[in-house]
Amino acid sequence: MITPAPHRSNGVVVTTPEETARRVNNWKLQTYVVGLGLGVLFGVISSYLYVRAAEEDVTRRGEPAPVKTTELIGLGLAALAVVRQITEMGKPDPKRK
Repeated sequence: MITPAPHRSNGVVVTTPEETARRVNNWKLQTYVVGLGLGVLFGVISSYLYVRAAEEDVTRRGEPAPVKTTELIGLGLAALAVVRQITEMGKPDPKRK
């Protein structure tokens, strides 16, 4: 289906509801793709650094040291704090209009 191009009316760009919906979905898709890419990149780098640090224990003890539950809880809370900060970035700034 061919949709008409947006046109100007008194200097204001008028678009169809379909065009507006496509633009909304486009920025959402871009945000998801960037988030996915950054998450994968962060996960791979974190895993690599963890394995590198754990290799020292493997050479000394023959196996990596077990991860403590308290460390996992702290890491989970830190991850929740990062998610909260990212969520806050999406909210409008009341000072700005």
